Amino acid sequence: MKTLLKVVGVILICLVLLLIVARITGLEPTTRRPGLWLKGELVTTPVSDWSFTDKVQNIQIQTNSSYLLPHSVTIDCVSYKGRLYLFSFYAAGLTYPHGRSWNEDVARDPHVRIKIEDKLYDRTLALANDPAEQDAVHEATFKKYPDLKLPPGGMIVLFRVLDN
Repeated sequence: MKTLLKVVGVILICLVLLLIVARITGLEPTTRRPGLWLKGELVTTPVSDWSFTDKVQNIQIQTNSSYLLPHSVTIDCVSYKGRLYLFSFYAAGLTYPHGRSWNEDVARDPHVRIKIEDKLYDRTLALANDPAEQDAVHEATFKKYPDLKLPPGGMIVLFRVLDN
């Protein structure tokens, strides 16, 4: 029994040390692998025009997971009329928010951290449900990403970025 407690203790200490190292280094996501904390320079001023993201292909988003660790992924974005929109593709048969961990996190807690190049923005996301807005943003999306293909029967979930 003492040996088991020692082994469990060593494992817990190793996990705590691993989390400390991950917190210091960030463990940011790649295009294929999710990450934890995002690192960069925090921008606290409001952004009135997000069109500077037109030349940025991918950004990163950090959500607040249900297991008390941040969850970050690399995603695409588009600006329309100065506003920033994030989108998530869903294959046929999947429905929002299920099927994407970061979408489930946003449905539970819409406060996110967005990394664009080396800048961090703490913002809130809202679903963009207006059909006219969706159509216009979809058009801007396919203009920015001309090779983007929607899977047959799939859908795009669109989020509008709000200031906190």
